[in-house]
Amino acid sequence: MINAYEYFKNHPKFNKLVGNDFLFVEYKCPINIEEYQLWIENHLITYVISGKKDWITSKKTHTLSAGDALFVRKGVYTTRQYLESEYCVMLFFINDNFIQEFISENSIFKNNFNHKKEHNQIFEITTNDVFKTLIVSIFQYLKQGEEIPKELVEIKFKELLFNIVLNSSNKKLLSFFNSINQNAKTNIENIMTENFQYDLKIADFAKIYGKSLSSFKREFTECFNTTPGKWLINKRLNHSKMLLLSTNLTVSEIGYESGFKNNSHFIKSFKLKFKLPPNQFKSIHLSK
Repeated sequence: MINAYEYFKNHPKFNKLVGNDFLFVEYKCPINIEEYQLWIENHLITYVISGKKDWITSKKTHTLSAGDALFVRKGVYTTRQYLESEYCVMLFFINDNFIQEFISENSIFKNNFNHKKEHNQIFEITTNDVFKTLIVSIFQYLKQGEEIPKELVEIKFKELLFNIVLNSSNKKLLSFFNSINQNAKTNIENIMTENFQYDLKIADFAKIYGKSLSSFKREFTECFNTTPGKWLINKRLNHSKMLLLSTNLTVSEIGYESGFKNNSHFIKSFKLKFKLPPNQFKSIHLSK
């Protein structure tokens, strides 16, 4: 599973514009790649030039075709490409700082939405002709093949955000932009809860949170009175117990779906917490 932001930022073959808090990339996906899993440490706006692709979360599958756009929150995703045609897309990576600065500079967009609500992992963006013209103008800068001032690219990115939030159809996304300023405990909990099933290292969770590994561990422990590693194992085991009692999945399937990539480690950890191996635990509790 690749870190898509780092991959695009560091790979020399892609046409891209890089700033301190943003990255813009033109990407043509090889037609032979049908499905893969990735994670991103920065939020992503993706706009489809041609082709078709699914972005898959645990709750919904978003199908994108030419002219469609999504805002994808940092986290882990599965994508599935339709192999009939080449998939060409414009990718705009922006971090929390960029969005916070944008909202701070434009107080008209500050609101009193409930910041504690559960936000979507992916937001479908309603676009218009101006939005598409902005995409084309940024693409033209990219095609020039010369050094473009970062200040100019930043202006274009902010213009893109203006277009999105001024459209009333995108008010859920504006609500999420405002929620980025919420308390650290809620931010950490959202990140961990949405991504605990995936095979990420603690350092990867720290990148998604936007902090160094040491800062992430310290803030996590202050918020939850336990370490990220202990929280993860406990969350995964509780999730596996729920799947064990409510589905017909095999023990190995349940372990994998809960974030354990090693079946023997899953069984050992489950027995340590619940005093019984998974199959015996299921038999006893379902027979009551």
